[in-house]
Formats: sequence, C-alpha cells, structure tokens
Amino acid sequence: MVARARGGPGINEAYVQFVAVRKTYDGETLVVRDFDLDVPRGEFLTLLGPSGSGKTTCLMMLAGFETVTQGKIVLDGRSINDVPAYKRDIGVVFQNYALFPHMTVSENLAFPLEVRQASRAEIEARISKALDVVQLSGLEHRRPAQLSGGQQQRVAVARALVFEPKLILMDEPLGALDKQLREQMQYEIKHIHERLGVTVVYVTHDQSEALTMSNRIAVLNHGVIQQVATPQALYERPENAFVAQFIGENNRLSGTVREVNGHTCVVAVEGGEVRALAVNIDGVGSRSTLSLRPERVLIDPSPGRCPNLFDARVEELIYHGDHTRTRVRACGCDEFIIKVPNAAGQIHLQVGAAIKIGWHVEDCRALDVP
Repeated sequence: MVARARGGPGINEAYVQFVAVRKTYDGETLVVRDFDLDVPRGEFLTLLGPSGSGKTTCLMMLAGFETVTQGKIVLDGRSINDVPAYKRDIGVVFQNYALFPHMTVSENLAFPLEVRQASRAEIEARISKALDVVQLSGLEHRRPAQLSGGQQQRVAVARALVFEPKLILMDEPLGALDKQLREQMQYEIKHIHERLGVTVVYVTHDQSEALTMSNRIAVLNHGVIQQVATPQALYERPENAFVAQFIGENNRLSGTVREVNGHTCVVAVEGGEVRALAVNIDGVGSRSTLSLRPERVLIDPSPGRCPNLFDARVEELIYHGDHTRTRVRACGCDEFIIKVPNAAGQIHLQVGAAIKIGWHVEDCRALDVP
C-alpha cells in the first residue's frame, strides 16, 4: 500500500481524504487501487497522469458521480460515500463547460442558486460577485453561443463559484482551448484560487499545466499514486523513473550499479561510469535508470569542473528562441538532449561536431528500472 500523501509543512487539517480507496467496474480489474491522499483546506492539488491512470475516476468518486468500491472518502471530517452528489455542495467544472445553451450567462449562474432555494436578492448579489471574480461583468444577458471559448470557460468557473462551495473540482477544464488562451486561463484560475482561498482538486494530463497552477501535484499511473509533492520537488527530486520521465523533459540512461557510497553511487553505462545520487536503487549489481535534466548538462566544461565527463557528437540543432535544443549521441544514447541557452558568450555548435559534455553528481539521480 502507498504511504498516505500528507499536506505540506505546517498543514495538519485535511479537508479531503481518500482512505484506502479502490475502484473496479467489472469486479476484477482495479482502475484505482489503495488510494490514500490528504488534501488540506485551501490547497490547489492536481491529479496528474496519462490516460487511463485513474485520475478522472478519483475526481468523479469525490464528486459523487461514481461509487467507491472499497475504502472511504472523507470531506471535512465526514464520510461521504453514501451522500448523493447533489448534497455534497461541491462545485464542478468540466472540459465541455456543460452550460445551458438556451440560457443567458445570468440564468446559467442562477440555476445552482435556485436549486438551493436562494432568495432573488441573494441570487442577484452572488451572480454579480461571481462575474466580477471572473472579469465578465456586463455580459450577463449573452448566451453561450455569443461568447468566445475563453469566456464560456469563465462562465463555467463562475457557475462553480456562485454558490460559494468550499471545494471545487475541475476535470481538464482547459482541454478545448487553443495554446495561448489555455495558458492565459491557467494564470486566471490560479489567481482566482489565490484570491478566494477555496480548495481545488484539478485533473489534467498536461504536466506543464500542473506545474504552473498547483500547490502540490499527485502523479498517478495505473491507479496508484507514484509521488505527491510541490511542482519544484517533483521536477527536481523525482522518486522513481516514471515521475522523472513524465514530468518535464529528461535524459534517461540505463546502466548497472557498481558502487554505493552513502547517498551517492557509481553506475556503469556505455562509454564509462556515472557518479549520481543514489535515490531508488537495489544495490550493487542491480540495473538502474539515470535521470538527468537537459538544462543541467554542460558543454565543454572547464577541466575539473564535472566528475562526469563524456564524449558526444552533435546530431541535431533546433532553435527554440530562448534556447537551442541540441540532440547529441552520448553514452550509447542517440536521443541525449541538451538545452543550450541562446545568450551572449554561449558556444556556437555545428551538426557533426565532436564535443565534451559533463554534469554534477547532484544533478543526476539513480532510479529504478521502469
């Protein structure tokens, strides 16, 4: 069973808890298994993983649209396994917005308040406040078809906020937007969360989106939590090869552990030996996957600067504006990537050139074999 994923330092109050949750649709195959997760009040937590990892299923169980096969889900100290979705008082935002096309913006926002039998004065006040939060004041009388994709998404967010829930769930809400608008909405949702302090559980398969928006990220694969941490910790300190490969771009080298010296180790790869941090290995003689971020690789480092130094051949150069994505052959790998900043004083490379590359021990992590 996976260790319970607790909140960050100084955070003790879990507002949402998954306790040993399992889910199966056919009685045999578990799509979510032994799922333990605590979400502190006011946190923006993202469930991140590839298709079929179980992230949306977890969100739907929390929303009440799917039942829990085993275990329990706790909201604000109370089990909600048997509480129907409409009584959980949770705001939900879907990828397709789910707006009523025949209703105006104001009528869409009024709907969840009317269901809760709010007074007309309260409805008008809350609609005004919600539209102000998402910067759509003045569009109350438009219908969804008269709005842009980004405006429709904001209406969907406003409808989730209008009845002032303590918890909002978002299931890939930006998936239908183009790249520029998607990035803009990431910051807008992040800023709304920061202003209101509401608890958000967000689902996406886009690791860049998760890194941008989240306080913490839970990485899932095959229904199991692989690691829960802040965006920086996930990127800089992945605990296994799956997380290292899924979060950001990553050079992966295979080798055999030759030595273990406390927190460091020596791994034999094609072309030599690599000194790395011993993070998740089985000991001397075992196979290991080395994880190394492309921006941490140095080209032609000065003598004695790097304990890891290898010959490489430049295979491809792709210009990306602020950096050049440089593909080289090194350590038996044809897809070894280096991100070279396009700044004054940087080395100008040519395809076919023979170069030296190097990196520090602390930038290379020895992990399991996926």
